[in-house]
Amino acid sequence: MSTPRIYVIGAGFAGRGIARELTEKGVVGTVVAFLDDDPTKIGTRIDDIPVLGPIDQIASLVEKTPADEALIAIPSASRDALRRLYAILRRGNFDRIRILPTISQIAGDEAHFIQTRQIDPQDLLGRTPVNINLREALAYLRGKRVLITGAGGSIGSELARQLLYGGAERLYLMGHGENSVYEIDAELRLLQEEGVGESARIVPIVGELTDRDYTRFLLRRLKADVIFHAAAYKHVPLMEANPVAAIQNNVFGTMHLREAAAENGVGRLVLVSTDKAVAPGSVYGASKRLAEEIIRDGDGDGDGDSDCPTAGMVVRFGNVLGSRGSILPLFRRQIEKGGPLTITDPAASRFFMTIPEAVSLVLQAGGAGRRGQLYVLDMGDPINIRDLAEQMIRFYGYEPGRDIPIEEIGLRPGEKRHETLFDPYEKSGGLLSDRIITVHRPSDAPAAIASVNDTIEALRPVCFFDQSRPTEYRNRWRLRAVLHGVFPELRTDPDEPEY
Repeated sequence: MSTPRIYVIGAGFAGRGIARELTEKGVVGTVVAFLDDDPTKIGTRIDDIPVLGPIDQIASLVEKTPADEALIAIPSASRDALRRLYAILRRGNFDRIRILPTISQIAGDEAHFIQTRQIDPQDLLGRTPVNINLREALAYLRGKRVLITGAGGSIGSELARQLLYGGAERLYLMGHGENSVYEIDAELRLLQEEGVGESARIVPIVGELTDRDYTRFLLRRLKADVIFHAAAYKHVPLMEANPVAAIQNNVFGTMHLREAAAENGVGRLVLVSTDKAVAPGSVYGASKRLAEEIIRDGDGDGDGDSDCPTAGMVVRFGNVLGSRGSILPLFRRQIEKGGPLTITDPAASRFFMTIPEAVSLVLQAGGAGRRGQLYVLDMGDPINIRDLAEQMIRFYGYEPGRDIPIEEIGLRPGEKRHETLFDPYEKSGGLLSDRIITVHRPSDAPAAIASVNDTIEALRPVCFFDQSRPTEYRNRWRLRAVLHGVFPELRTDPDEPEY
């Protein structure tokens, strides 16, 4: 069987590294040429591979066959540059286009073919990610044991990929879904085999943070130094239909982890949070706001000056492009079946950031941040959802309205028309680093939650059976009454069943 012919776009360090790797292996594909705009390279040969250009003349430079592939190997390219390259390659009849991740995922001069993937709309949307020296940002993790909860999810799995560069002694991959944990475990081991990152020992763990005794037992055994807590139920309408599960998992799971971390000397605990936690209008948002307060202060007094040995901190941000269950995969499936694309409201908007950029900033905040602090990622301007739908349709070569209709279905339970990243009493306290904002709560501002501990104790018999209060177990009305007393913005459904 013949191997694909590959045109590498970009004859820089990344493109040359991938071409050498492909030449040595000889089974993945054959690099037939580099395409570059640098006049000093055009017409030369690199490792006996010709350099053609300029790139915008690709149609006249390349004798393309249907099986040929293009591989964009310019990890520092801006979003505008990628959009231009994508348009040129499509005009050149390239249907198979791969891309190397952005520079936030590449450390030093490393670039490997295994890191490439098919180009996706998320690669062309939004702004150019911030450039972070990943190895330098992860220096605080060298030789440490690092636990990732929710390791099989979109954020957790990307945390794991980037942590390969940190020189950690061990990476504990924890989740409650065996398939997702299996997949990221297998992926990391394959990445290491191909020379990506460093030789951390990878340990997969399937377990439930809602089991308090198990969580304490686990943390005693792991002796973790740093925890990134990405585990959460997070689909807003689904959690409106399953509110007790949202609180049990997101609030009590977080509390059990916080307690176990403090008991076992974990140095840092970083919570991945969401803009839905601001003035929450959904049970999911309320659960994440409670989780923020639990992590920020182990004693629950809200001032961040706890005697807890674990430095807890929170990183809050908006939506990420391409996460499982998010709007981009939904739009893709709808386009594949011919439409319509469904949007909730033509005026609805959301903050968006790519998963790799959000994760690299979370990792940076985990090292530079301080005890009890809340950080918000600079998400740029919100994106109109209808505009996003139209861009998605055009990415796949169709025209909105003419080829693929767009249908408005109205806001779903728990959803807002617009999200915000700050509560009214939260102010910017300056930048921790580029695109990481320190949140300051003035001394005269009201407490976020009057008593976190009292709220949790009121919710406990709803989530865990108490013989002295049996009628409260799984009682949605009781749960919403407690939450509404803390978060008055929380909507209620008069037709919701009691259990």
